[in-house]
Amino acid sequence: MASLESAFVKEAARAAGFHEVGVARARPLDPGPLERVLGSGWDADMAWLGARKAERLDPSLLLPGARSVVALALSYAAPAAPEPARARVARYARGRDYHAVMKRRLASFLARLRERDPGLRAFASSDIAPVMEKAWAQEAGIGWVGKNGCLITPRHGSWVLLATAILDRELAPDAPHPERCGACRACIPACPTGAIPAPGFVDARRCISFQTIERRGAVPEEVAERLGPWVFGCDDCQTACPWNGAVAASSDEELLPRRPGLDLEALLRLTLEEYRKSFWGTSLARARHDGLLRNAVLAAGASGEPRWREAVRAHLASAFPGVRQAARWAIRRLGGDGS
Repeated sequence: MASLESAFVKEAARAAGFHEVGVARARPLDPGPLERVLGSGWDADMAWLGARKAERLDPSLLLPGARSVVALALSYAAPAAPEPARARVARYARGRDYHAVMKRRLASFLARLRERDPGLRAFASSDIAPVMEKAWAQEAGIGWVGKNGCLITPRHGSWVLLATAILDRELAPDAPHPERCGACRACIPACPTGAIPAPGFVDARRCISFQTIERRGAVPEEVAERLGPWVFGCDDCQTACPWNGAVAASSDEELLPRRPGLDLEALLRLTLEEYRKSFWGTSLARARHDGLLRNAVLAAGASGEPRWREAVRAHLASAFPGVRQAARWAIRRLGGDGS
């Protein structure tokens, strides 16, 4: 039986379709950044961040005997195209659901490793386990955490999705990636809601991405007022980043955009049956039916266009409290009575 080596692991990752791969030694991470987020309340409603804090910081609690962490990245940098004027969707969610794509890539990667080393024990995940993926990506040398809190890679900018594989095998580690933002602060004023309180940190309470995807119920008015065209996520801090300005199209084929935006008129009339038919199994389903309705109502209000008034008024009696509150706010913005 041949033993695993870093060179083989990296070759297997690229053969499985990953664009970037690096190796770090499995060890407890510095708790400082996570503790700052939790202590400042920047985690908003994401109680799960603190609930499994110990596991996030120590990979050996996820895989006893952990020796190495393989950091992986998949690009979704697509060819340049005009951005929709309204009902805009974050770029990562414009193609297939990345969770399913990552799951297949990870399964292929681990299968290749086990062909070489059948006794290998591993814990692989992407975005669904208590793993500090950005921290491991920087530790493994594939990029650095930018001032907007995104992982930035030299070749693909921050248009990357991350995964990790914790292994019980000793691999030669890569050097951590140096921070390359320097004095640049372009992303900080680019955030419409001022959700970057300190370089490298995001306050989810003010973040459009969090509020339009993860938030259940009402969106704070101070966020709604600056929502702009977004109905699912937000890319403003990324599009402002100079590292993303000259990135070549390198997207995984399955992640290529299928819809850069949605039809706001149709979204305002979205039924549960239409939601299930159109969005089930996509990243957009994360916002749920009521979340997409709420976001559509907010986007209509944010547009300031009176033509949306009657469509919004229909939601004043919605069964969903978050949608009702959004409708009251939107009607006032559109020059009507929100009572």
